Amino acid sequence: MDQRIKTFWEKGNGNQLIIWSGAIINTDNPDYYQTMKAEYDVLGDRAAKEFFADKNFQQAYSYLQQLSQTAITKDDVLPESIKELMLQMQEVPLWLDKSLIAAGSDLSMRSGTNALICLRDYSLMGGYDYAYLNKALVYTGALKKGAAKRITDTLDFWTQVTRSNALEINHDGYQYAFRTRMIHSFSRIMIKEKHPAWDKETWGEPINFADMVATSIGFSLIFLHGLHQLGLTISEKEELGVFHLWKYIGYLLGIPLAYLPNNKKEATEIFYRWTASQAAADEDSVMLAKALENESLVSNIFQKAYQKNFLNYLHTSFVWFLVDKETCERLQISKIRMPYFFPRFRKMRNVLYQKVVSGSDKNYQRSVYLGNLIQVKISKEYLKAGNG
Repeated sequence: MDQRIKTFWEKGNGNQLIIWSGAIINTDNPDYYQTMKAEYDVLGDRAAKEFFADKNFQQAYSYLQQLSQTAITKDDVLPESIKELMLQMQEVPLWLDKSLIAAGSDLSMRSGTNALICLRDYSLMGGYDYAYLNKALVYTGALKKGAAKRITDTLDFWTQVTRSNALEINHDGYQYAFRTRMIHSFSRIMIKEKHPAWDKETWGEPINFADMVATSIGFSLIFLHGLHQLGLTISEKEELGVFHLWKYIGYLLGIPLAYLPNNKKEATEIFYRWTASQAAADEDSVMLAKALENESLVSNIFQKAYQKNFLNYLHTSFVWFLVDKETCERLQISKIRMPYFFPRFRKMRNVLYQKVVSGSDKNYQRSVYLGNLIQVKISKEYLKAGNG
C-alpha cells in the first residue's frame, strides 16, 4: 500500500470511516483488486457496439434515449445484444426492497444542499486522490471539458436517480442509468481503440468493476460520512436505504451483485481493499482537483465576480472541513483564512434545526419536499448556465 494512502487509513478520513462503520480492516484476499480491475461490463460493451455501429454519436444517443423509454419483450425485433441488455435491466431482482429504496431516496432529498456539498467537496474531490481511478477521466478529455461540465453531469445524474420512484422501469432515473451504462461502454471502447498508451497492467481495464464499485461507494459511504460530519442525524433505515439504493443503481449499471456493499461496514472494508492497490495523487490528480476547486470561478451560475469568489471560498472551506489535511495537501488545495467557520456554522444550524423538527412525520416529509425542490433547482441552474 502506498505510504500516503496508509496514512489516510491510520490518521485521516480512513481512520474516521473505520471508527464510524465498525469495519474490520485486514489484508486478506490480496488478489481482490487484481481480479476486479480486469473485469468490466462485457454485455454493455456488446450492446454499445450495436448502438454506435454505422451512426454518429448524436444519432446513436437519440436511439438509445428512445429505447430507454420503452419496455421491450423477448419478441421485439432488436439486435440480440441490445435485447439481452434491456431484458436484464428490466428484470426486477427478488432482493429489491422498495421500502429501503424509498428511505434512501428520502434521505438523499431531505439532506438538501448538505448533500450537494458532500458530493462535490468530499466524494468528488476526495476521489481525485486516487491516481489510477482518474486515468479514464484524463483519457476521455475531462480536463479539456472542464470541471463545470463534470459537476453538471454528475449532479444531473444524481438528482435523477435518487428521486422517489425514479428507478421504476422506464422512469427518469432508470433512463439515466441505462444511458450512463452505454456511455461507460462507449468510453471504454473508445479508450481501448484510440489510446494504445493506456496502461492496462497497472490501471486495469478502463472503467473496470473495481473502479465502478469505488465510485458507487463515493455516492453511498463517503456521502453518508460527509452528512454525518455536517451534523445530520440519520436513521438506521435511511442509512441502509442509501446503500440499497446504490446497490440497485450499481446493478442497473452492470456491476455484479456480489461486489456491491449492503452497509457501511462492508463498504469500508471493500474501500480499504481497493485503496490498497491504488497510487496516491499524481499530476493528473492535482490538475483535476485544481479545476474542481476553481469551478465556481469559471461557471456561469453567477455572473458577478464577488459572487463567484465567495462561492469559491465556501467550497474550499468545505473541502478542508470534510477532507483530511494530508489529502488536501497532496491535492494542493488552496489554503484560506478561517476555513472552518462556515462549515461549523452549518453543522450547528443542522443540529439545531433537527431538534426543532424531530419527531414529526409531517416535518420529515416537508424536509424531503423542500430538499428535493432546492436540489432540482440547482441542477437545472447548472444545465441552464450551459455547463453541460
